[in-house]
Amino acid sequence: MPLRVDTVIIGAGQAGLALSHCLTVRGIEHVVLERGRVGERWLSERWPELRLLSPNFVTRLPGLGDLGDPEGFMRSREFATLLNDYGRGFGAPIRTGCEVVSVNRAGDRFFVFTTRGAFSASAVVIATGACDQPAIPAWAEELPDDIRQVTATNYIGPDMLDEGGVLVVGASASGVQIARDLSASGRPVTISVGRHAPAPRRYRGRDLFYWLERTGYLFEPRDPAIPDERLLTLPSLQLAGRTDGQEISLDRLKAQGVTIAGRALGVTAGKVHFDDSLPKVVYAAEIRLSRLQSRIDHYISGMGFDAPPRPEARKFHENVGYGPRLLNLEAAGIRTVVWATGFRRTYPWLRLPVLDSRGEILHAGGATPEPGLFAMGLPFMRQRSSAFIYGTGRDAEAIAEGVAAHLTISKSIAA
Repeated sequence: MPLRVDTVIIGAGQAGLALSHCLTVRGIEHVVLERGRVGERWLSERWPELRLLSPNFVTRLPGLGDLGDPEGFMRSREFATLLNDYGRGFGAPIRTGCEVVSVNRAGDRFFVFTTRGAFSASAVVIATGACDQPAIPAWAEELPDDIRQVTATNYIGPDMLDEGGVLVVGASASGVQIARDLSASGRPVTISVGRHAPAPRRYRGRDLFYWLERTGYLFEPRDPAIPDERLLTLPSLQLAGRTDGQEISLDRLKAQGVTIAGRALGVTAGKVHFDDSLPKVVYAAEIRLSRLQSRIDHYISGMGFDAPPRPEARKFHENVGYGPRLLNLEAAGIRTVVWATGFRRTYPWLRLPVLDSRGEILHAGGATPEPGLFAMGLPFMRQRSSAFIYGTGRDAEAIAEGVAAHLTISKSIAA
């Protein structure tokens, strides 16, 4: 017989645990199912030296106390430990090593079948997050057999790669950090650049996230006028977690010896083709940076803060040229391709009609068309930061209210 509970939460990362805390405070019976360990992706799908892009002062979860060292940046494993301690602290009912096999519905109950038994629930929350499966282009299959392919989720450092050069595809936060580390190790590196969002680590005397929070940038509500396709492919800020304030950018990578190329289009007979839009892409990225800086400047001016402009503030200076149109992998000594091309989400176990043509969950602010089925941690689910640590708490409060309302209705109908 399935174990009967009010609510099942699928996933014990920051989204699932934040919601668990909110349900616990409300006295709502629930269970949190995790396929591996608490914070599994932070443990097994992030390279050991990776630090959070955001400083400790915005690493917040419901009921989480002061972390100390507000300007510090936690390593991925440190954050996984924090999640584990956080869950233990409020007694989260977590079942680890419990992989979901299917979720379906019969009448007014959901049935969740797992590798460790079955559950019957009035509500289910999918909290598996935004970073599910690496989004690798179809043409990756056409690369020569002797080229090793690695994703950002299984990259652990330069020493794991074969000798020789590396092509990094993708120039958001992960891509530029991997390219910098590989170049610093002495390897020839080419990075393929598409849409990206350059950002200063510090601006006008403060970490960038201080201003992003103060200006309301982090918590801007989802704009229904912007198509989902665009929202789901917005690049992450081009940042690295560093207390020394050192920035990471394409021009700095170029100065380090990295070859900057345009967007990779495909491969033919061992030759990778790039488009010729690199200058336009870089210019568009710098326009976004300028707008962000202007927003912060206007906020500072309006509030009368003592935050003098810094002379070295980044302006339009990413002079990276057009880049190569063709890269002969063998001639260039490229032995590895690292895919830092973002993520897609898959739900092969979800047997309910709530997925669109791209396989994404249909929802309005986290509530799906299936009454009682909710989502947490998706990109732009309710706000700009829904998929990130610092936005999880706000969404968890809202989804917990939705769950509570659904349970109240379900119980009144049953009575």
